[in-house]
Amino acid sequence: MKKSAILTGLCICTMLFAGCEDFLEVTKYGASPTWETQEDVQKAVNALFSFNTNDSEGVTGRGIMWFECCSDNVTVGRAQSEAEDIRNFRMSPSNGRDVKSNWKIMYEVNAKANNLIKVVPTMALDEAFKTKTTGVAYFFRGLAMLWIAPYYGDNGPNGGIPIILDTTEPAAMDSPRPASVVMNYDQIIRDFNTAAERLPYLSQLAPEEYGLPHKAAAWAFAARAALYAAQYDSKYYNTVIEMCDKVMGITGADKRDLWDDGTDNAFANLWRKEQNFCCEYLFSLLGNATDGPKFHGMSFQKDGWQLYNHWGYYQPTLSLWEAFEQGDTRRDATILYPGQTMRFMSETIVFGGYGTRRGSRYFYSISSDTGMTFRKFLSPWEDKNGLGVDFNSNGNNASNKLGTCLIRFADVLLMKAEALIWLNGEGDGEAKKLLNRIRKRARLAENSTATKAELKNQRRCELAFEFMPSRHLDMVRWGDAKEVYAKPTRRVNSHWDNTTNEVVIDEPTNYDNGRTFDPAVNQVFPIPITAFDGTVHLKQNKGY
Repeated sequence: MKKSAILTGLCICTMLFAGCEDFLEVTKYGASPTWETQEDVQKAVNALFSFNTNDSEGVTGRGIMWFECCSDNVTVGRAQSEAEDIRNFRMSPSNGRDVKSNWKIMYEVNAKANNLIKVVPTMALDEAFKTKTTGVAYFFRGLAMLWIAPYYGDNGPNGGIPIILDTTEPAAMDSPRPASVVMNYDQIIRDFNTAAERLPYLSQLAPEEYGLPHKAAAWAFAARAALYAAQYDSKYYNTVIEMCDKVMGITGADKRDLWDDGTDNAFANLWRKEQNFCCEYLFSLLGNATDGPKFHGMSFQKDGWQLYNHWGYYQPTLSLWEAFEQGDTRRDATILYPGQTMRFMSETIVFGGYGTRRGSRYFYSISSDTGMTFRKFLSPWEDKNGLGVDFNSNGNNASNKLGTCLIRFADVLLMKAEALIWLNGEGDGEAKKLLNRIRKRARLAENSTATKAELKNQRRCELAFEFMPSRHLDMVRWGDAKEVYAKPTRRVNSHWDNTTNEVVIDEPTNYDNGRTFDPAVNQVFPIPITAFDGTVHLKQNKGY
């Protein structure tokens, strides 16, 4: 058999899947310059997940969440001057926050996928294995570009970001940027559709393969790419509907739906490891107590009252808290408000007040710069006995067994509802039904009016603080960023009353006095300065 060459420069740590509980076994890959066996190829497939480790803090720890600080949902959380530069649209190409890593690492993923797409079909291997392998490769090529294209590309004056395919000749890799980021979205949609043709359904994956891409995930991400393209050309809303219908039309064991246990805690209980692969699951990045994404440990209380070292970044704004309707069970499942209680490391926390700690009275101070914190993904830390079992014993890593969700079925319902409203007008009957499904699980009255304002608010409340569906990108594509960001961001103030022995909420104050968003410049971020090493044709985004 003819040996197949691997492009150089891609020798990195990889992860091998061995089941949804502890699939992260770090091994070195790339010592051999050739692929000869199916095992070699499988290692190359595993290398597509190489950004899903403790070592990739700038990608699956904080990363693009620095950009989400620009939204009206999230603040920086604690003092960090370069992060405040990002949030206030003063970011320079040399900004040192680790979001800069995403450009480089996602183009590395793109290159690894290209290798598989180009080489595997030429190898004398089982045809079913080759089909599935190339499906995974197309999926990750689409995901890598969807990860960064919305932040760096536009429809003018800057254009898209470089499109490098398996057919791109080396001499053509440093080419001028595409005229529009829509060209990126077109390629991303093609890649996800090709992936869906080759990938199995979720039910066709063996349990030890859970976490790998499948058809429904590919269609859902294609819908997201089309949603982003629709800000420039509304015809892409038709593609959104088409892709969402593919997901929604699946029947039998693979039918996707909103997960609901029938209790008022349904939304809170969704965010437990037991629901990692429930009916709502589409695609998540998995971890365990040894390795995996750090994201869930990046927010909450800085230092976790010395119980566990959460980092204290990314805190909710008062306007996000107020966006939830009265009785919406998602609010308290998403945000911890002063005076509320929760279980953390087997202790009863009274946020901003006195609770118990190791049997004694203890004051649980608030480190958050908004006076509130996110609680959405904290279930792994409820019990201290989960240390080293459900979450990493090293608080500097914070990997855990709760999947880091990148897309789920609720987003599919919301994307289709948006497309119907924007195409057919407010009050669309099918959009009402879709939004009422969302409202029902939130324990709200099923009385949707399917207005644009309602759709926007439901996306805000349902998807708040999730890693990849970005509120900031929504605000930019809807054209709302300039007006909304100009308004002051507000914070909650509270104090402990020793007379009444309770937390008292004081008058809110401004976190800032509003921010200046220039749509001509700030619709994109500066490309990291390191991206220009060795390039001639890559041009920086204007205004940076």
